Amino acid sequence: MAPSLLAAARRLLHLARGRSRLLSGLLPRVTASSPCGYSTEKLRPERPLGLQSTLSPLGHPGTLLVPEIELWAARPGNRIRPVELRRIVKEFRKRRRHRQALEISEWMNAKGHVKFVPRDHDVHLDLVGQVHGVEAAETYFNNLSEKDKTEKTYGALLNCYTRELLVDKALAHFQTMKELGFVFLPRSYNSIMGLYTNLGQHEKVPSVIAEMKSNGIVPDNFSYRICINSYGTKADFFGMENTLEEMECDPQIVVDWNTYAVVASNYIKGDLREKAYSALQKAEAKIDKKDPDAYNHLISLYGQLGDKSEVKRLWALQMSNCKRHINHDYNAMLATLVKLDEIAEAEALLKEWESSGNAFDFHVPNVLLVGYRQKGLLDKAEMLLDNFLKKGKKPPSISWTIVAIGYAEKGDAGKAYEMMKNALRVYNPDRGWVPRPSMIEMILKYLGDEAELKDVESFIDLLKVAVPMNSEMADALSRARAREEKKAEEMTEDLSSTSS
Repeated sequence: MAPSLLAAARRLLHLARGRSRLLSGLLPRVTASSPCGYSTEKLRPERPLGLQSTLSPLGHPGTLLVPEIELWAARPGNRIRPVELRRIVKEFRKRRRHRQALEISEWMNAKGHVKFVPRDHDVHLDLVGQVHGVEAAETYFNNLSEKDKTEKTYGALLNCYTRELLVDKALAHFQTMKELGFVFLPRSYNSIMGLYTNLGQHEKVPSVIAEMKSNGIVPDNFSYRICINSYGTKADFFGMENTLEEMECDPQIVVDWNTYAVVASNYIKGDLREKAYSALQKAEAKIDKKDPDAYNHLISLYGQLGDKSEVKRLWALQMSNCKRHINHDYNAMLATLVKLDEIAEAEALLKEWESSGNAFDFHVPNVLLVGYRQKGLLDKAEMLLDNFLKKGKKPPSISWTIVAIGYAEKGDAGKAYEMMKNALRVYNPDRGWVPRPSMIEMILKYLGDEAELKDVESFIDLLKVAVPMNSEMADALSRARAREEKKAEEMTEDLSSTSS
């Protein structure tokens, strides 16, 4: 065969093999087990979920994660890495999933997956304070070795004190840190400024940042942001603008989007709309285009300005630029749409969320339920809950309570009673929900005056699971019983008079 023909034959054979490989990738595999001769299994198995992707949807505070981690680690090919465990703890802490973050932190230390260094003790101590309180944090700190009592762990305990507004303990601990030479970063000063802010003592904040500068410690973005907010809260826009200008002129500081957002927020509160828009534009120019939290925050601020077009523009950018859109993102956008009175668009967004593949969490539809209640659309609220029931989703107590509050506000005690019955039927003590005393008082009064005794007894049996038996319950039972006895007497008298 001539060389040219051989080359042509080889090319044809190569193309045929390539086509065969292509078709084998497109067509399902033939097997005897399939009724049509085709297997529905994929040729390539799906890539297994990573550890963080496995744990992220399990957000209920009562869900234990360690069994899930150990189950994941037992699967072939999965390997626990210290860097990933630290990242998960950091992410859960950021998302305020403190109990779960602490559970993972305790486990990874106890099992030796991570050898704790001061930065780990820092995070762990703060989580202990968040979950178990200041005394537990103090015990953890006191049990640390001297080498682990660094500026980080001292700072974590200071943060526990300031978070609980324990002024005397915070200031005494801060003084100890100064004496030990552990105050050489902005973090501790920021904690003290945060303490004064949370106490409403905004006038004390500028003196703290002044002391920081006099000690040669350069304020960071957070330092300036607290100071800017303290001026803004007092409507001292001159002081706020001067601090921002100082920040912008400082070569060691790169002003972040959050600082401009704080400025915008204070302008909005002061009804300085043009300045607010200017600050928001600067904030948007600074954001990481893949940061959903930044978009959520700016969307909320534009919502406060009543600017629907900017809200929708930023949401579209967020949907386009961010890889994942979690429940928190939908929550933020729903809240803004409700605030803008865009109920129809909020309903459409809720449907979009339902089909998003995110873990089903009633915190999301609850935002729309609150919107319905505020607008007096209680029929729609009930319909939404009924539709979830039809789909096999059981609304928690808080969802029913939102609607019950709406009926109570309208003075419709009968409907409030029906909604509260539903709330009590799904009562779960681990959810942290307790019935509102004012709501229960209203319902018990209604039941005592108008309901049949068996209905009052049934409701109180439900209520006693969540609330200890009290005089109001006893009074409702007594009045219902008295009405029933009176009704029975009247019927007896009627029968007597008829027979005579």
